[in-house]
Amino acid sequence: MMTQEDDPFAQLSDVFAGRRALLLEDDPALSEHVAERLTAAGFDAVDRFEAGETALEAAGRGPYDILILDRLTTGMDGLEMLKRLRAGGGASSDAPALMLTALGGERQKVEGLLGGADDYLAKPVGDEELLARIAAQLRRAARRARPVGAELVNGPFRLSPGARTLKMNLADGQSRLIDLSPLEFAIVAELMAARGQPVTKTMLWDRCWVEWKFLPDNFVNVIDARISALRRRLKEQTPELGEDLHPLIVSARSQSLVFRDLSAAG
Repeated sequence: MMTQEDDPFAQLSDVFAGRRALLLEDDPALSEHVAERLTAAGFDAVDRFEAGETALEAAGRGPYDILILDRLTTGMDGLEMLKRLRAGGGASSDAPALMLTALGGERQKVEGLLGGADDYLAKPVGDEELLARIAAQLRRAARRARPVGAELVNGPFRLSPGARTLKMNLADGQSRLIDLSPLEFAIVAELMAARGQPVTKTMLWDRCWVEWKFLPDNFVNVIDARISALRRRLKEQTPELGEDLHPLIVSARSQSLVFRDLSAAG
């Protein structure tokens, strides 16, 4: 288990430091709660709006690092606001957008994603899930500046998204190919790309179990069983790593996972 000092949620303050968020939400209580939670997590500023028209004006005028938008606001809703922002340009036209709304059906989710959103969350949602999703979008925005298919390195491990391979560098200068199934590779790639930050199990399901078109009631059990097998598989193929580094995939609070930071072991 992780100690308080190792808690990746506590470490998100470094990711959020200096960041600015735009929040479109016309429920005052929820708006205040989200703003307070983001500020406590490290955001420099959270600008709150109740109407899409004023949010659109602000997003076009000033740069924001993340847009958090409801779809059920009076007047122009968050999805229409986002479409106009993406089409019209402005300081935040390329900012990642997360829809946070009570409209959680599959059709509405598809509408949101096709309408320009980068992620879609149905209310109610826990604070940990929201923070992890925002952190993921900030990471993805930062990666857009990197070469496509760039390798991910974590200590002795080198993951190549293009070749879909995971290799472990050995002491003799050689490397060993780690044998993983396509699903196992997708899981490891998602966790390594997070670079020590938490990935919730809901996020992992959305991005790795892509053949599923819905979230089954037992999805956590499905993920836990796969992670347990993956932990054993990684341990069997990396005998050089000490017992203290296993499992390589560890739990972060109740519903999140992290691939250990092995930079000191590289």
